[in-house]
Amino acid sequence: MSADIAHDLQGKTKERATPLALRARLVLALGSVTALGGVVWALVQPWRLTLLHPHGQGVWWLLGQPPLYVVLVGLLFRLVLAPSIVEDMRRAP
Repeated sequence: MSADIAHDLQGKTKERATPLALRARLVLALGSVTALGGVVWALVQPWRLTLLHPHGQGVWWLLGQPPLYVVLVGLLFRLVLAPSIVEDMRRAP
């Protein structure tokens, strides 16, 4: 391994080692809290998830349940959008 590459890698790890601000942690938590809310919603109202016996409904009935959408949106926000938002927050003065 070249010494230049090793120094670049070491510099990148030091950048990541800085603690996150409270605002950044809140942004990262939004997606997880939203997904958890969808799971809680599915547990509180289990009749919305007709996974065991859909009573003649098709696959779209199974996939089109609101709690599943909430979980999906929460996960997508956390995995796709939140890291970019936090990175922008770090760069802002």
